[in-house]
Amino acid sequence: MSVNTVNSYGKISVTDDSVALVVAHSALDVYGVVDLVTNKFSDSLRELFKKKYKPRGIKITTISDRIIIDLDIILKYGVSINAVAESVRRLVKYNVEQFTGMLVDSVNINVVGVKV
Repeated sequence: MSVNTVNSYGKISVTDDSVALVVAHSALDVYGVVDLVTNKFSDSLRELFKKKYKPRGIKITTISDRIIIDLDIILKYGVSINAVAESVRRLVKYNVEQFTGMLVDSVNINVVGVKV
């Protein structure tokens, strides 16, 4: 599925893969985020055999003109989970809204683990 919007210049379509790349780069730029991971074993198997790069641990859902983003992340040991999650939420929301021109309804962050 893709993110679609229409303006005076015409129809603009942005694929979920390109939005996921923006989300991945934004999330990994925040201090304290170590990696993005998948929760499902089937996603891990699918990742082994795919040909093109797609960031893991990211789910993009579009409902009409709203974008909902789910992230599964691993944090660095010793950082404040609340502070890092809020920083990720703000940065991802800002960058995706600037990239697509659409509103991000919510950014749901699941902290899967902590790495020492």
